[in-house]
Amino acid sequence: MKTIKHLELPPVGMRIIKSAIAVALCYVVALFREGNGIVFYSQLAALWCMQLYVKNSLKSAKQRTVGTIIGALYGLAVILVSNQLDWSPISHSMVYNLVVVLMIVVVIYTTVVINKKEASYFSCVVFLSIVVNHLADQNPYLFVWNRFLDTMIGIIIGVGVNAVHLPKKKNRDILFLSGLDDTLLNKNDNMSAYSRFELNRILDDGAKFTISTKRTPASMMEPMQSIRLNLPVIAMDGAVLYDINQKRYLRKYIISYTKAKEIIDLMEENGLKYFVNVVIDDMLVIYYQEMEDEVQNDLVTQMRRSPFRNYVKRKLPENEEVVYLMILDRIETIERFYLVLEEKGYTQNCKVLKYNSDDYPGYAYIKIYNKNASKNNMLDYLVQDLNIKKVVTFGSIPNNYDVFIEPGDTNRVVRVIKKMYETVNFNFKK
Repeated sequence: MKTIKHLELPPVGMRIIKSAIAVALCYVVALFREGNGIVFYSQLAALWCMQLYVKNSLKSAKQRTVGTIIGALYGLAVILVSNQLDWSPISHSMVYNLVVVLMIVVVIYTTVVINKKEASYFSCVVFLSIVVNHLADQNPYLFVWNRFLDTMIGIIIGVGVNAVHLPKKKNRDILFLSGLDDTLLNKNDNMSAYSRFELNRILDDGAKFTISTKRTPASMMEPMQSIRLNLPVIAMDGAVLYDINQKRYLRKYIISYTKAKEIIDLMEENGLKYFVNVVIDDMLVIYYQEMEDEVQNDLVTQMRRSPFRNYVKRKLPENEEVVYLMILDRIETIERFYLVLEEKGYTQNCKVLKYNSDDYPGYAYIKIYNKNASKNNMLDYLVQDLNIKKVVTFGSIPNNYDVFIEPGDTNRVVRVIKKMYETVNFNFKK
């Protein structure tokens, strides 16, 4: 029996609601103009100015204003010249249409000359709305003024509505710590557009948010590159604290060269291929050997494409300190070697993770870290450094986090953070 996939619908965002409000306000203003305006042009301008961020809304408003002025002036010129030469759009349609086509070149070229190329579209829209819809018996000055006014009304309404926010108290004394896989990211390693926008908005506003993941910083940065993280992230399952902006490893729990060499010798005695992750001058280097297994080769091929990883085919150089060792092999091989690690006492003296691979069915991983490498230890360090009193954690393992995230419900992290970070506050007393 086939299982029915859960369809996750994004929430109705404030931008959608504000767009509807802006359209409604355009109707209200049109009532007071007693039929002199065409509300469609106001609504078009208002919707165009309803950008994700207020600063982008202002930028769009400037583009639209410049475009409106250029289009209106050229539209007025065409109408005046056509009336003077008695070129009616109806009786002289071929000539009039040719003039309109040629003037499009002039309109766009003008925006290029004055270095306002981004306004060319708006200029053409306003120009065409004037010259195509013009009626010969209308006052051309009044007609052009109304088209200009239509657009400016929409711009003012769009920017105004987009800038309005309910008064909110910002709780900047909370540190929000989220997992990555099945928490913020879906199975395809993507974050929803809603979460991406809202998370960036509150990060820009000063919210304290960061990530805790088993991934290396390189693996984490690829799906998170559009997120403006401003705090260090806990990576490699608590083995490192990494500053994305400075590209520095601020803190590491390492395995000494002596102990790493002992484990490597044990791996080689059991005929295993392995990966050794080392940080050298804030650069992640992965040492590996010639791989005979197709899956292991595929892993190397996929991973080394990233500019954030440095794969080197050689043994671990002497006296280098290791962040973690990794094996990818068939499940039965991994199970056997895990028993060897238990027998030799490494599962007690080190942190050893064993789990099946999602990408390679029938294969599993073993990762070996310093015994003290943990999310909680790195979190304690980060909390002390930031002088934070309250931490809220998010993850997909039941009973392990403050907020449990059901697999697939990847918008829940941001929804909860928004609710806790910015609470509506109508108390205007200082």
